[in-house]
Amino acid sequence: MSPKGRRRKAALALAGGGPLGAVYEIGVLVALSEALDGFDFNELDAYVGVSAGSFIAAGLANGLSPAYLYRMFIDSDSAEVPFEPEMLLKPATGEYARRAARFPSLLLESLGDYFRSPLQRDFLASFQRLSRAIPTGVFDNSGIDDFLGRLFSLPGLSNDFRRVRKPLYLVATDLDSGTSVAFGAKGFEHVPIATAIKASAALPGLYPPVEIDGRWYVDGALKKTLHASVALKAGARLVFCINPLVPFDARHAAHERHSRERKLVDGGLPVVLAQTFRAIIHSRMKTGLAKYDIEYKDADVILFEPGRDDADMFFTNIFSYADRKRLSEQAYRKTREELLRRHEELAPRLARHGVSINLDVLADPHRSLARRMGQLKRHRARNMGLTALRLSDTLDDLARAVRRMQARTRAA
Repeated sequence: MSPKGRRRKAALALAGGGPLGAVYEIGVLVALSEALDGFDFNELDAYVGVSAGSFIAAGLANGLSPAYLYRMFIDSDSAEVPFEPEMLLKPATGEYARRAARFPSLLLESLGDYFRSPLQRDFLASFQRLSRAIPTGVFDNSGIDDFLGRLFSLPGLSNDFRRVRKPLYLVATDLDSGTSVAFGAKGFEHVPIATAIKASAALPGLYPPVEIDGRWYVDGALKKTLHASVALKAGARLVFCINPLVPFDARHAAHERHSRERKLVDGGLPVVLAQTFRAIIHSRMKTGLAKYDIEYKDADVILFEPGRDDADMFFTNIFSYADRKRLSEQAYRKTREELLRRHEELAPRLARHGVSINLDVLADPHRSLARRMGQLKRHRARNMGLTALRLSDTLDDLARAVRRMQARTRAA
């Protein structure tokens, strides 16, 4: 609590990282929700999401618990609206066709430009315009609309920023100006949440930019990694940040596991690009967090992220249910360990906001994410069984009443 006894505003800022990032964030959230007394991740004052983090932020702001998100993203067979990673890897055939249709006219323009003065024109410069026929994205992100449309149509959920339970901000980058836009903020609250998520997660090269109100938007991580400043400017003074994207330290990982060092170059271009991207945005994030310490001295910004030797976070197969469960379990376990390790540092900072760390929960050696989710599943099944039983009893009572009325009618 604050000195005046009022609860200070709290928020959550979630970075990207693709489906793996979402899986990691869910494991962290479940661990934190269990171990932090006085803190409810569905009752915060602001939610900020970037890229994959925008999926999780939108779910929490809509009232979906971390356990529900686990069912949806990890234990998909038990979810009403399961997340299927395959939907993100469908070829962008529409984009290919649109770009291919432009090729003949671009080729004619290039030929005309060159042959007007062949001795004075540079051949490559004349044909540079052909690059406009290259697709802006490899994969089609329309599957996000379908998935979120089904999710937000569930009872109690909304696809409207103005109708969600808590303030929600999803950040994307305006492609033509390079500026960040927080959908959900004033002037941008009319955009459907599903569209904002699609824009925030439109990683250049992988997915085409998303058009909204005549502007084109791409991944929100292009400007900042977390955008925790959106929550701080909204008045939050306790901000939990979760960043799944850290550069992988192959040498340290080999030392910790007593194994041969893995050379990332052997993974080809995708692995090299992933490591480069992680290194750039992680360095930038550290710089941003240091600025928050100066600009918001009365706020506590607390970061959770994987270790740099975490090979699972870098190499896990997102299409494997077993791998998703293993990664979320590891995120859950590592977060519990970190809370214990950082207890002396975090306890007084959290106490300023009326939050405490439950050491009894963290000291329980039998706790695991799989066990906790199994308990919740059995509890839910029992409740559904009781509901079905009550419904059956009610229908039997109704049938008996109808038969009595029919008997009286015939007797009359």
